This record gives sequence, structure tokens and C-alpha cells, in this order.
Amino acid sequence: MRYKNLGRTGLKVSVLGFGSMRLPMIDGQVDVGKALEVLNKAFDSGINFVDTAVGYCNQQSETTVGKAVKGRRGEIVISTKNPYKGPSGQEWRAILDQSLNRLGVDYIDLYNFHGLTLEQYQNWVGLPRSPIEEALKAKDEGVVRYLGLSCHDKPVNMIKLLDTGIFSSIILQYNILDRVNEGVMEYANSKGIGVVVMGPVGGGRLAAPSDAMMRMIQSKVSSTAELALRFVLSNPSVSSALSGMSTVKMVEENAATASLAEPLSKEEREKISAALEEKKRLADLFCTGCGYCMPCPNGVDIPANFELMNYYRIYGLAEYAREGYKRLGEREKDGKKVPAWAGACKECGECEPRCPRKIEIRAQLKSVRKELG
Repeated sequence: MRYKNLGRTGLKVSVLGFGSMRLPMIDGQVDVGKALEVLNKAFDSGINFVDTAVGYCNQQSETTVGKAVKGRRGEIVISTKNPYKGPSGQEWRAILDQSLNRLGVDYIDLYNFHGLTLEQYQNWVGLPRSPIEEALKAKDEGVVRYLGLSCHDKPVNMIKLLDTGIFSSIILQYNILDRVNEGVMEYANSKGIGVVVMGPVGGGRLAAPSDAMMRMIQSKVSSTAELALRFVLSNPSVSSALSGMSTVKMVEENAATASLAEPLSKEEREKISAALEEKKRLADLFCTGCGYCMPCPNGVDIPANFELMNYYRIYGLAEYAREGYKRLGEREKDGKKVPAWAGACKECGECEPRCPRKIEIRAQLKSVRKELG
């Protein structure tokens, strides 16, 4: 296993972190025996960084992680998250105390504001007697070693949050198909702020086989998932990439990939980047996802259908695209089933005059239904 500094914290973390959102479950409950087996396999494989959160696995993830780190506390870097984003420092602190209790620890290495946005920080979280003030107090007390945030905000807003000087690390989305945060990652790294990646395999998208993706690199790669993980780990700004692993086999495969001395050479990474740019160009020729065609009077999510078609046609992710299409057909609103897939199109044509690219939307939706339905 390889290890890197988490920014300027002084913490050395494995480049592969254990994301505890997908622990083995049975009937809505964590299968504790299997979960501990997977976690212990990860720790034995050299993974020393584990990330959890209050709400993961029906609020059972922290407790399970706490059982796994018992007897290993000094070896494992624990990261968890606080979902509270209101103005009360007291309420935020109560959640911190509950996490300490569930984890069974005296301190948390990396404590994150979960899904924080710039607006929330400016309007509530960062005010006097607010969660930020309480967080700094908890840090002074030693119950929290370092403060971080997980964030899905716009890149420009992420940078503004980092510029507050409060956060030692950031957890953000990044993978081979979603590179919008690369600038934020580079900026954070230049400021000595740790960069932790979530979704390195695209939330499962890139676990599906794809010959089109595999052809982007000539080196021997066993799967699309391996290629995706190697791509993320080859970015010099990345401190660690979190993978949600639910089986021992997943741990073994990912740990082997993370242990490679050089995940990808500079030439391989450049070749992949060039191929991705070309694929994006081809995808944008079809649909850029601008949303001007919406709303559809019959409930069809036109951009979502076309995005899935791009995954199928351009990236070769057939399995993911078909599963996503099925989920569109099962979409609900206000407790009622409102299918958003192409099959709900009544061919009224209201969308087509609004499309700036003059896409023949009705005909294309028929193709989506034929290929993915």
C-alpha cells in the first residue's frame, strides 16, 4: 500500500481509503459479521483511512466502524461527518458527541461538515456562536484533530470555502468521467489542503465492463473499475480516494491497484485525457444537457435519457445505462409513480423548438427506448 500526506495535517493516509457507506446489509440492517470481516481485511491490507457519516447504512455505519477500529485506534485515521447546517453551535456539538459515542473513541482525526455549501456557510454555519465556532472549540479541546468538509458545490464556491482557512481537507467528487473539480483539487493541493476523492468509480457507473473505456489505454488493465481507480490515483493532487467496498474480493482488487508504484504513467494519463476530450466532444454533438427542452408535459426527463444514451453509445457502459433507464421508469413524485423514461414520450413535440441544437428529440427518444428499454 502507498501512503501520502493529508495536506499539512501531518497525517499519513493510505491512497485507498475505506468508504463506509456501502457496508454489507440484510433487511436494512448492517450485517455486522460480514462488515467487520471486510473492514479488517482492509486494515490488514494496509488501508489506514476510513470514512463514515452519521446517516450511512441506516445510521449504523459509525457504530460498525467503531467496532472495527477497537484495538487498532492508533493505527487508523477516522473521518466522519456532521450533517447539521443550521445556526446553532449547541446542536452541532450534540451530533459530534453522539458520533464520538457511536465510534467509541475519545477523538476523531478528521471531522467534516457534510455536504456544506458556500450559501450555508455564509448564512448560518459561519456566524458567531455557530457550528464553526463550536468546531474550533472542539479542536482546541482535542476531541477533533482536524476540520474538513465534503462538498458538492460549484468549483468557484469550493475555493471560497477553502479560503476561509478553517478546513484542513476537502472531500469532493472526481472520476474519469467527471473532472470538473480538477482545478479545485490543484488549488487545494497548492495551499496544503488534503484532497480526498469520493466516487472514484463513478458511484458504480465504472464498475460495469466497457471495451470503449478499456481501449483508451494499452497497458494491461483487468477491468474498467481498475482503470478508473488508477486514473484517480495518478492525479498528484489526490491524497486518498474513498472506495465503498462491501466484499473481501473488492478490498483485495482495489488494494492491489492502490499498491502499484505508478498507477498510470504521464503518457498513459495524457492519452486517456485526449480520448476523453474526444468522447466528450462527440457526446456534446448529441446533447449538452442544457435543459432548455424541459419541462416535458408528460414527465420525460429528456437530458437524463440522453445522458444515459451517451454512456451507452460513446462510453460503452451498456449495463449502467440500462439500469439507469430502468430507474427513470420507476421515478416517483409526491408518492405517485411518474415515469421519466423515454417510453413516457407522447410525441407532442413541445420540446423540439426549444432545443438550441435542433435535435430531433422525439426520434432520439425512440432510439433511447429501443436501445435501453
